[in-house]
Amino acid sequence: MLRPKIPTNPLPTGIVTGTARSDVPAMPHQTPAPTTAPARSTVQLTPGAVVAVIGGGTAVVLVVGAVLVSMLLAVAVTAASLAISALVIRSLVASQNHR
Repeated sequence: MLRPKIPTNPLPTGIVTGTARSDVPAMPHQTPAPTTAPARSTVQLTPGAVVAVIGGGTAVVLVVGAVLVSMLLAVAVTAASLAISALVIRSLVASQNHR
């Protein structure tokens, strides 16, 4: 019922012929593929570089963890303060109704 209608491309009705050019060769010149693979440079890590990478990764994990914990703590403190203020307001409204 709600399916989109995809238009169909009409097929050509006549014979389609290309224009012949005499200046273009029938088969273009192809260069052969290289038989040997190019030499790749290998990455060599020195012990100092490995220690630096591990230290950097540890620092990133600690910083991201500290940011996430502080955000969670901020949400928890905000929720607690809202709960306390709601209880105080409820108590004030209830005491006014009893007077």
